[in-house]
Amino acid sequence: MILFRRAVETDAGMLAGLFDRAARWMQQNGIEQWKPGDRDAAHFAARMRDGEVWLAVAEGRIAGAYELWWSDEEAWGVQPPVAGYVHRLMVERRTAPAGTGRRMLEHAERRIAGSGLPRARLDCLSTNPRLLAYYQDAGYRVVGEFPHKEGKDGRVYGVVLLEKRLDRLSAV
Repeated sequence: MILFRRAVETDAGMLAGLFDRAARWMQQNGIEQWKPGDRDAAHFAARMRDGEVWLAVAEGRIAGAYELWWSDEEAWGVQPPVAGYVHRLMVERRTAPAGTGRRMLEHAERRIAGSGLPRARLDCLSTNPRLLAYYQDAGYRVVGEFPHKEGKDGRVYGVVLLEKRLDRLSAV
């Protein structure tokens, strides 16, 4: 069973380590998405102040985490308040039971629906077909592409914008 709890500031360093492990796993598996060191403890502490960061816990150990934002102007532009935005869905490969990523997505969707918003949104690199297929299998549909997103290192890349309607979900 997977339980969820909101991250607190003392979790920020652990979250940075989880991000780095997830980034290294992606690189080792030929997935160009994240780079180790791109998100430090200060990033996660800021996300906790500006939105929500959730931890997935299985058998008393961290199995994964994700960020939930209430706007994402950088990728989606100015939008009416109709969606929550899921970011940095991270699985701890050493401890996570099968299906943890999907359970985290479902948890985020219930949080969003519980806030009265009808849509969950996320994005992934245009050059990551495996992640795109994963999100589509989870019920997300492509609604656009933002070809000129700029990373903090100045690198410009494209992202696919995905959305899922949450009409029938019950809140957590």
